[in-house]
Amino acid sequence: MTALVAIVTVLVLLFYFWTCVGVGKARRTYEVAAPTMTGPPEFERAVRVQANTLEWLVIFLPAMWLFAAYVLPIGAALLGLAWIGGRYIYMQAYIKEPKSRSTGFAIQGLATAVALFGGLIGAVVSLFTGGGGS
Repeated sequence: MTALVAIVTVLVLLFYFWTCVGVGKARRTYEVAAPTMTGPPEFERAVRVQANTLEWLVIFLPAMWLFAAYVLPIGAALLGLAWIGGRYIYMQAYIKEPKSRSTGFAIQGLATAVALFGGLIGAVVSLFTGGGGS
């Protein structure tokens, strides 16, 4: 079952790569040469989507793996797919109108919270029931 979590991990990373490509495309479209990080609002939105995705990726990926290890691998994989879906909705909304990003943000935030706190609770329970940990 951890193979599913590994596959979803790759999908998460591919999604992040896609946001990086989006920044590259925006640089060409709006003629913003590296290393400049400011430009037209459309360019800055692409940069913020990529940066915000990276900020959440650092929290989400370990949380998903903790959830897989201590709770349920298939649940972790499903949380990963929900996270990607939420990030996609966030990206589409933020690019069009940043104020409309809340639905996608809430979906990925909830997936992250469930993975993080579920993994923590699972690890604590495992510690006290002899299921692992040292």
